[in-house]
Amino acid sequence: MFEAAAMQDSPPATPDLQDHTPRADCAQCSYRSQRLNLGRCRPGDACIQVKSGRQIDRFFQNNPDLAPQYKTDPFWEIRAIIARYLPQAQLHELIHDPDETVRRAVAARLPVEDLGVLINDPDREVRITVADRLPPNRVEMLVTDDDYMVRTLVARSLPKGRLFRMIYDKDRQVRHTVAERLPVVSLALMADDPEDDIRRLVAERIDLASLVLMYQDQDWVVRYRVAERALPDLLEKMRHDPEPDVRALVETRLAERLSF
Repeated sequence: MFEAAAMQDSPPATPDLQDHTPRADCAQCSYRSQRLNLGRCRPGDACIQVKSGRQIDRFFQNNPDLAPQYKTDPFWEIRAIIARYLPQAQLHELIHDPDETVRRAVAARLPVEDLGVLINDPDREVRITVADRLPPNRVEMLVTDDDYMVRTLVARSLPKGRLFRMIYDKDRQVRHTVAERLPVVSLALMADDPEDDIRRLVAERIDLASLVLMYQDQDWVVRYRVAERALPDLLEKMRHDPEPDVRALVETRLAERLSF
């Protein structure tokens, strides 16, 4: 009796007014008997009937077998999500999807050997994904891409012996990546790059015989790095450098040589 009275006196539960999670009405849903009763979908958490990317993704996590049924769904986010769950053999059907988000999801999962069909995609993010996934022996297909980030990824993975194609790229970041990886034997071709930071990198890596190409560089930091590595004959040519720090380094190195 006491428990019953306590229950009667308890205030009625009030809904959480802060919970704005979209929930569908399961009453008319075709998946009610097939999925809901089996715990493979749940309103407000894993549901295909609401426009919530989180809920849609959870629905297909639990029901990947249904993904092929939604390849032509009018809602772009559903198509982008099912691209993560489709069998790879069916991904080709979404390669030319009108929405770039869908094509990005396709590019992330398409078999590597089939990525060539996306190298001319109009969306830069699609091409970036392609460049990031292509193996070194195929990434050269994107060496002339219009987007600098795509070309930067190409410069990071292209076989070193093929990097000379990108020595004169119009973008500074691309050329910097090239200067980091270019074989030493080819670095002299970048000794007159228009960017100071790239020439500084070149001065650190170039072969000692080719340092003579850079000892009169307009940037004193480049000349300083030349002086750090220069052989005695070149150091003698740098004794009258206009920068005091460079001259001091030259004299220190020459003095050290004489002390041996």
